[in-house]
Amino acid sequence: MPAPDWLRDRSRSVRPLLGAAIAASAANALALIAQAALLASALDDAIFAHASARALLPALLGFVLLGGARLGLTVLTRRCGFNAGRRVVTAVRSELLAQVQRLGPQWLARQSSGDLITRLVDGVDQLAAYFARYLPQRAFAVVLPLAILAAAFPADWVTGLVLLLTAPLVPLFMLLLGHAAERASQRRWTALTRLGAHFLDALQGLVTLRLFGAGAREQALLAASSEAYRSETMAVLRVAFLSSLVLEFFATVSIAVIAVLVGFRLLWGDLHFFNGLFVLLLAPEFFLPLRTLGTLRHARMDALAVAASVQQILAEPVPARARGGGRVAQAPIAIAFEGVDYAHAPGRPALAGLDLRIAAGRTLAVVGDSGAGKSTLLTLLLGFARPQRGRIRINGIDLADLDLERWRQQLAWVPQRPHVFAGSVRDNLRIARADADALALQRAAAAAGLDAIIGQLPQGWDTPLGEHGHGLSGGQVQRLALARAFLRDAPVLLLDEPTQHLDAAAGAAIAEALARLGHGRTVLAIAHRMQHARVADAIAVLQSGRVVEHGTHAELLAAGAAYARLVRADQAA
Repeated sequence: MPAPDWLRDRSRSVRPLLGAAIAASAANALALIAQAALLASALDDAIFAHASARALLPALLGFVLLGGARLGLTVLTRRCGFNAGRRVVTAVRSELLAQVQRLGPQWLARQSSGDLITRLVDGVDQLAAYFARYLPQRAFAVVLPLAILAAAFPADWVTGLVLLLTAPLVPLFMLLLGHAAERASQRRWTALTRLGAHFLDALQGLVTLRLFGAGAREQALLAASSEAYRSETMAVLRVAFLSSLVLEFFATVSIAVIAVLVGFRLLWGDLHFFNGLFVLLLAPEFFLPLRTLGTLRHARMDALAVAASVQQILAEPVPARARGGGRVAQAPIAIAFEGVDYAHAPGRPALAGLDLRIAAGRTLAVVGDSGAGKSTLLTLLLGFARPQRGRIRINGIDLADLDLERWRQQLAWVPQRPHVFAGSVRDNLRIARADADALALQRAAAAAGLDAIIGQLPQGWDTPLGEHGHGLSGGQVQRLALARAFLRDAPVLLLDEPTQHLDAAAGAAIAEALARLGHGRTVLAIAHRMQHARVADAIAVLQSGRVVEHGTHAELLAAGAAYARLVRADQAA
């Protein structure tokens, strides 16, 4: 859908607010005309009829009251426009976030974080100005000139004719300059997204840059990106200033022509003073909304650029989801991979004809070299992707036929690098179960060994944690993730080697707690350290997306094949 059509479609959702803004603008236009009439009448009476101050008081009082009414109508117009912009921004951002959730972690991993944040935050915010200011002003730029023309022609047809002939020149030059402004805004938006992506990437890799002494080089690259954004911004401003100059020029010339014509005709006695002053008061107001609209064209250009970017995300193909049916697998749960093929990209198979079974209530450890397909098992089981061939059965039911959200409710997941959100310890733990009471939280923390850590924090459960767990060590963050799994109390436990980045002592403590958690549950554990795999009920060895060995630790070690090789390599490390 073209960007203008997309913006027009979005405006339908806030049509009542925009309608109220337009109605207020129309009332404001009528009040303005009435003010001009009262002021012209009062001056005419004072100068030529020598009216007393008492006689002029009603007109002056009406003028003041109309000024107050116009102020109120202006505030109403701004408020309706602001609310319309806020609603559209909220709706678009919610739609984008929902789309990102549907696209899933795999799509997200391929995106530049800075670019995506710029689109979802700064980009969407720029839509507000279009709906809050540009659209109401565009309506006012139509309503007020038409109302003034309707009032000017009966008062002085010559002035009305001049206004009618010169009015099209303003939008004509706005249209001619609009193409250059649109191209400049597109370039500016592209430069902004690149700068945002580059800046965030630099911040995330700051430690690496410092360690390798590449800070100065990255600084130079950021300076170049900033300069490119500055240049594009100045290009937009040049077009905006040129547009304003043209509009001001034609408006000023038109008003000057009207003033000269009115002055000579007053001098010759061909025009009544009231009529002449009335149209002179209205002439500047006739061009004012058009000039203001010209200064707001950048809001439209920015909105068009953002609309194209937003549509690009919304048009991303969503991975195939469950076919429906809403079926639910009941605990205890057995899992079977049957002839599963999956490739992240053409020519890059992650799983090839995989056959694997996990008995209900048993623990299966999956081991193998990097790139063997271990993490892909979790991705498929979590429902973030579907097998391109074969099927995953849950208690004999195809995973594609299950209610995906209810299936995920039966999963507890402990990853290598748990994410800690900005919020308190309590908030971070309740991610696992939002309705958990204080007793459930305390039991989960105690089971994971997190209670002692919470007791040492300055504010206990209410201690704010920064993003990525700032203030907690790696082992403490891992215990938080473990406490989430205990709180979840799900029949299926998925472990992506949660002790991989911990020291031996911390890893042993986490492994002991995981053993307690996995008792009586169906557990799929991705193991990188062989000492953690040996306690599993069964071990599967993956190579190139296939199971090449399956058995217990003792059986596989005695076989002296792939598993034995991995054990020796682990011991040597």
